[in-house]
Amino acid sequence: MDETTDKQGQNGWQRFVTRISNRYRLSVMNEETFEEVRSFQLSLLSVYAALCTIIVLVAIGMFILFAYTPAREYLIDTNSYVEEEQLIALHQELTELENVLAAQATYAESFRNLLLGEFKATYDEEQMLLDSAQLERITPPEEVALSAEEIRLRREMDLESLGEAVREGNNAVVSGSQDVPLEQIFFVAPVSGEISAQFDLEGKHLGVDIIAPKGTAVKAALDGYVIVSDYTYNTGYTIGVQHSNGVVTFYKHNTELLKDIGSFVKSGEAIAIIGNTGHQTTGPHLHFELWRNGQPVDPVEYIKF
Repeated sequence: MDETTDKQGQNGWQRFVTRISNRYRLSVMNEETFEEVRSFQLSLLSVYAALCTIIVLVAIGMFILFAYTPAREYLIDTNSYVEEEQLIALHQELTELENVLAAQATYAESFRNLLLGEFKATYDEEQMLLDSAQLERITPPEEVALSAEEIRLRREMDLESLGEAVREGNNAVVSGSQDVPLEQIFFVAPVSGEISAQFDLEGKHLGVDIIAPKGTAVKAALDGYVIVSDYTYNTGYTIGVQHSNGVVTFYKHNTELLKDIGSFVKSGEAIAIIGNTGHQTTGPHLHFELWRNGQPVDPVEYIKF
């Protein structure tokens, strides 16, 4: 029984091998003249091999087409989420650019007005002293008219106290003549630290860079009025103060501004916090500029940092 089965199986396998190995002739003939145009010799094995080869090549071609070419995007919707993210990113960039442009316009307008002399303090020396004195005095419940002699006496006392403050080194500044040399003006150092970049007029570096820890308070160099308090793309959060005697100071790359435009600040008063904002910066520091009559000067010659 087993021998018969093996023999039949062997015969069946031999018949299969013989069948697929047999060679056949495929002729192409003219229908009218029965003339043979072309003939092909083939076997079932060669047909199977050709079909398998074609199927494999087609599969490989389809894989390459969908894996390495953009053709897959036409069949598979993979762009909807990506396009939505791109639109959100573009909207955010456009909003930031609009804010930067508005800040640049505000800064340019403020600086133009500064150079044209349109920003000027509205208080003279006596008015500044009276304002300071009024803040320190308690307002009486009822307004009492003062005589001319009393007003003169109070002004003399205010002037005397201001002179004592200057002699004691309290950094008070007397506003007045535009001809007071910078050497005779006592400046407060905005911050204390190492200077990483010096004043270079030819290199368009119109101030000095002072390295200080992030979060350090920036002080006003003199009494004055804030004329710039805004953010710009290059200098970040910037504040500018106009002082007497044609002096203007700028404090740039701050992380926070403590005063608004029009505010009166006293010498040594905190006006900003050191940071690292703006495009033209590589670390926490203060870029400090000193201007006199519309011209930048080297702060190191007049201030000890």
